[in-house]
Amino acid sequence: MDEWRDEGRLACRGVRGAISVGRDEELEPLVGELLAAMLEGSGGTPEDVAAVVFSVQDDLAGLNPAAAARRRGYSQVPLLVVREHGGDTALPRCLRALMLVNTRTPQAGIRHAYLGVASSLRPDLSPGWGIRP
Repeated sequence: MDEWRDEGRLACRGVRGAISVGRDEELEPLVGELLAAMLEGSGGTPEDVAAVVFSVQDDLAGLNPAAAARRRGYSQVPLLVVREHGGDTALPRCLRALMLVNTRTPQAGIRHAYLGVASSLRPDLSPGWGIRP
């Protein structure tokens, strides 16, 4: 297993991310910010992205992050939007994403992107992201 890592071969890694969406904020710039942070955390490029799954809660059900991602240049990437049922513990108006990316970064080196208020979901995975202005 260590030999495989030492050779620096590509592996498909999952990168988690989340961002909160204000009531008056446009979705497209937020999707772009989230995807860019996820790529940065994986050491990958847009060409390395295998797929992205977006998750929206009921309070964001009218939004389409996949359409926003396509407009941001992800038109050749398989994109999927699923509805999440977070219950009482869910962070309101939170957009989550799972990006599958081909990278040489080892699993332990992946930096997941929980941005702004969403950093409270996984403070163990989001040091340094902080609150967006």
